[in-house]
Amino acid sequence: MKRPTTTAAAAPSAPAGAVDLAAPKAGRAGVSGGAGPVPRPRADAVRNRERILAAAREAFVEFGSAAPFDEVARRAGIGNATLYRHFPDRDTLVHHVVLFTTERVTASAEASLAEEPDAFAALCRFTHAAADERIGALCPMLADGFDRDHPELLAARTALAEAVETLLAAGQEAGLVRADIGVGDLMVALSQLSRPLPGTACFDTDRFAHRHLQLFLDGLRAPAGSELPGSAATLEDLTLKTV
Repeated sequence: MKRPTTTAAAAPSAPAGAVDLAAPKAGRAGVSGGAGPVPRPRADAVRNRERILAAAREAFVEFGSAAPFDEVARRAGIGNATLYRHFPDRDTLVHHVVLFTTERVTASAEASLAEEPDAFAALCRFTHAAADERIGALCPMLADGFDRDHPELLAARTALAEAVETLLAAGQEAGLVRADIGVGDLMVALSQLSRPLPGTACFDTDRFAHRHLQLFLDGLRAPAGSELPGSAATLEDLTLKTV
């Protein structure tokens, strides 16, 4: 499978205290091959790219990564030509949706731990925020043929794992979160509980997702009320498809 184009994905403005995902990244702005400064994209092009990524993320959550491009363009409020100009093939679009979502969820984990009064409150804030970011859009990372080892995605996945591990460890060290769960357990539950059944017109999904996530979070409180079968799952377990 060919690797997608790796132009930087724009993202909506980050919340206060979070990482600004729209800011240029080191090594990807400035000069390129001695040809001079890389021109900044036009404002309308940036807005179109943001709309496409957000619309594709919603479509992927609902229909999977095989969602029709026509549907993505319709949700973004643009023409198909504009969509293909930004993302010429499905591999490129899936790559950037996964990168876009991963970076935003990572920023949410960091902001939650920095701003909430205790580690369990931070975990609750992060979990609900990650559902709003449509964490289910990351499911293509588990699909056969997806280039999980692309350098951009490896770096983003490492940053996500470190941020969520830090958040979870803070709760466990404070005695607020049960000790027998791992980042993989949290991320699987997040994806499953925030993702509508594919191809269904499930209305008010957010309402039920947040109710069910809060039930799940109550089950994470320490002390544990039961013994869990198996062992705690890591994020690497998910990428290896062992859970």
